[in-house]
Amino acid sequence: MKLSVNDLNFSYADKNVLKDLSFAVEEGEFVSILGPSGCGKSTLLNVLAGILRPQGGRILIDGIAVNGMYSQFAYMPQNDLLFPWRTILDNVCLYGEIHHQKEEARRRAQEQMDRFGLAGCGDKYPGELSGGMRQRAAFLRTALCDAQIYLLDEPFGALDVITRGDMQDWLRELCGNLKKTILLVTHDTDEAIYLSDRILIFGAPGEGIRREFTVTEQNRTREWLYEQGALRAEIYRVIKAQ
Repeated sequence: MKLSVNDLNFSYADKNVLKDLSFAVEEGEFVSILGPSGCGKSTLLNVLAGILRPQGGRILIDGIAVNGMYSQFAYMPQNDLLFPWRTILDNVCLYGEIHHQKEEARRRAQEQMDRFGLAGCGDKYPGELSGGMRQRAAFLRTALCDAQIYLLDEPFGALDVITRGDMQDWLRELCGNLKKTILLVTHDTDEAIYLSDRILIFGAPGEGIRREFTVTEQNRTREWLYEQGALRAEIYRVIKAQ
């Protein structure tokens, strides 16, 4: 499914955060958003997910305008939002339970527990896990949704470097095999380069997209990523407005 944002506006009090923002994410495309703190990255995801109401402009899915909560979006915020009274397995199966598919959701979740580094954690409660483990569970909960468009807000920020790399590899596989449309907010330039088809650089609040980068390499490896010093430096200069 193609996501289009046309002339989107959102303000807090008298401060424009998103002003006449327009861009598109093609079906199956992976787009990352980078930019300084306060530039509207997370606000954009909250508006797309229906948590905040836009104050102007339109959001379209395959050319059809949508308002409020939309079933084709799966949103993963920065905080894990796990229910402390539910086990990890019950937490990650919440979407299936709501849609009366609890047993199928549990089967799929148990198949993925080891891959997400959660083996043996299904019967534990969130308070028994580290922050990184909780974030893995939150991402698994998102991945088990049937949505076609993922809105990811710093999903790997709480993970250690090795686990973060494993999860990035998994996400690249997911995007390639299942053709999910993904919009990722991140502060990690390397993560954006490694995962994205395109990178959008947001400027100051209300400025919108300052510049766009396209990453065409298909056979990406960690060794390839380490060689992207020139791209990394250019992205940094754009963010810093140099």
